[in-house]
Amino acid sequence: MRLSSRMMPGLLSLAMLAPAYAADAPELGRLFFTPERRATLERQRTFNIQEAQTLQGNTMTLDGVVYRSSGKATVWINRQAQTEGEASRTGVSATISPKTPGSALLTPGEEAPAQLKVGEAMNRATGERNTRLGGGVVVTPTTPALRR
Repeated sequence: MRLSSRMMPGLLSLAMLAPAYAADAPELGRLFFTPERRATLERQRTFNIQEAQTLQGNTMTLDGVVYRSSGKATVWINRQAQTEGEASRTGVSATISPKTPGSALLTPGEEAPAQLKVGEAMNRATGERNTRLGGGVVVTPTTPALRR
């Protein structure tokens, strides 16, 4: 593309305005949280404060267990990851036994402990368990065969 002499003054004025506009543009900073929540998170990070939480809702679910080569384990309870034995993330303490892989003894606060298998959910009020398999049937979506 060839620039004509008529286009040069316009391009020159745009080039001169760009640094001034960039200097006046506000810095984005951190996204996704309110300023108050960002200040709280920054304070917790600075002073290494672990926020204690309690189990929300009536259902307690064991979503997964991963054993690391170091011997420590990570447990997912109600979609929250935590280290075995720690209760700060969910308010539930998890105890894992190598004799029963794929399950954990979960103790929510002062409540009675419950042995759950991975994928199993328990109603804390009634003690009723649910494997979340919809009556023992796993249904996968089928795709039509590709035609050649």
